[in-house]
Amino acid sequence: MKKTYKIDVDCANCANKMEDAAKATAGVKDCTVNFMALKMIVEFDEGADVKATMENVLANCKKVEDDCEIFL
Repeated sequence: MKKTYKIDVDCANCANKMEDAAKATAGVKDCTVNFMALKMIVEFDEGADVKATMENVLANCKKVEDDCEIFL
């Protein structure tokens, strides 16, 4: 399953860090961050708990870029 989330991030480099952090999160099959559109498209593993996974994605993104936001 794929879901799109609105994000708030300051620069393209920060968006790349968010994408890498999201891809490294358990339950995430793939992730693409579009800095210009301020969107994150997340593809989840089969059977993953979307809500819990996205909370973990946000926590991981905050570790690499503390002023980013994902609107869940």
